[in-house]
Amino acid sequence: MAKVVIDANVIISAVFGGRPLEAIVRAMEEHEVYLSQPIEQELQGVILQLSKKLSEEQITFIQEKMEQIVDMAKHVTVSIHVVLSRDAKDDHYLSLCKEVEADFLITGDKDLLNISEALLKKNGISCQIIPPQAFLNIVP
Repeated sequence: MAKVVIDANVIISAVFGGRPLEAIVRAMEEHEVYLSQPIEQELQGVILQLSKKLSEEQITFIQEKMEQIVDMAKHVTVSIHVVLSRDAKDDHYLSLCKEVEADFLITGDKDLLNISEALLKKNGISCQIIPPQAFLNIVP
């Protein structure tokens, strides 16, 4: 059973279906998915931004789906602080990965996807950073 961290952008995308949803469903059903308070706050911030662009029904739908994902995940308080990315939010994902010794970080974020395995290992992080489609191809 793999330990998986999922980026907020993938969680938001999953609400609309497609590969992100397939990756999350597989991760939730067959593996351990980890979230932290800052990721939940990031999700709430995205909903707030979307509320200016979408109908009330669409926002309600998104909130319900995200709450299902959040409720199923294991919640972790991160005590480790890794600084590797240009974006502090990205560093939080890396810190969570290190904290739980994650096997995978599922993301579409180019900054995260471009971090080399060597740099991750040098900082004590042994997870693979991959997009949803790669997760579906790699993980049974």
